[in-house]
Parts: sequence; structure tokens; C-alpha cells
Amino acid sequence: MAVTAVRPARSRTVLLWALRAGLAGMFLAAGLSKLAGAPEAVELFDDIGAGQWLRPLVGALEVAGAVGLFVPRLTRSAALGLAALMAGATVVNVVVLGVSPLLTVLLAAAAVAAAALSSPGSRTR
Repeated sequence: MAVTAVRPARSRTVLLWALRAGLAGMFLAAGLSKLAGAPEAVELFDDIGAGQWLRPLVGALEVAGAVGLFVPRLTRSAALGLAALMAGATVVNVVVLGVSPLLTVLLAAAAVAAAALSSPGSRTR
């Protein structure tokens, strides 16, 4: 019986780490692209029409969220922050840009899942 009790906890831990790694990779790449002023990022924020000041802010939030995913005490907050960021991006995609929100919705859902799987204030997960 002890083996079956350990398996769900281990599966949850493995799933959480996989979500963390995947999300962190996506958000780190996207955030660094925005911070570096990649032409695609500059063009995207021109199309949004809010000004280029928003690009480094969003980039910094994405990088901070990606890093926060690997700090056990911050995982839940970082994941929820990234989910909120993707909720805003979804609205911008649909209302302002008129493009598919599929990627931002999937990223938001993955971030919410990571938050749900993480223990609040945990030192080990």
C-alpha cells in the first residue's frame, strides 16, 4: 500500500516540474525577445498601438514569471501572474489584433494548472 500512496504524489511532482519547465522556457524566450527589442516584438507592440513602453514591461513580467516558477515559494504566485498576463494577451489578440487566441489561452490554462498543482508557500515543490 505504501507504494500506491507515493505514486500519485510523485506523478504530481513530475507533472508540476514538466509544466514549470515548459512554461518557463516559453515565457523566458518570449520575454527576452521583447527585452532585446527583436523586430517582431517591436512590430507587434506597434500593431497593438499602446506604445513601445509596454514591450519591456511585458518582457520583464514574462522573465520574472519564468524565474518565479522555479522558486518553490513563488511558484503559485508566478503561475497566477503569468495566467493573468495571458488573459490580457488573449483580450488583445481578439479585440485589438483580430488573431487567434489559441496560444495565449493554452498558456493561461497551463499556468493555472501549475498554480493548482503547487502547494501555497511550499519549500519543496
